[in-house]
Amino acid sequence: QVQLVESGGGLVQAGGSLRLSCAASGRTFSTYGMGWFRQAPGKEREFVTRISWNSRNTDYAESVKGRFTISRDNAKNTVYLQMNSLKHEDTAIYYCAASFYNDNNWDYWGQGTQVTVSS
Repeated sequence: QVQLVESGGGLVQAGGSLRLSCAASGRTFSTYGMGWFRQAPGKEREFVTRISWNSRNTDYAESVKGRFTISRDNAKNTVYLQMNSLKHEDTAIYYCAASFYNDNNWDYWGQGTQVTVSS
């Protein structure tokens, strides 16, 4: 069982930056693939980025490439999302997720953290 708790959301002006954190419980965090998703008002949840268990592989949605960076610290059981050059359309609830098989099946989800970008 893995429990995920996101933090770091808030209100920021367009062009600004935020760093989200996702703290995980459980001794097997280092073996899970981790990802970030987001859901804007009235829209479906969408993929943002993911990182493999050993940080060797990352993947980004086209809409965030070059602006967002995912990283992880397995010693701290934490995954991060650095968001730069934020746009109004990045406004959403951001969720982290864990994948046992490091694939596109996500087994555990956090409760989400709100990011609001004012234009």
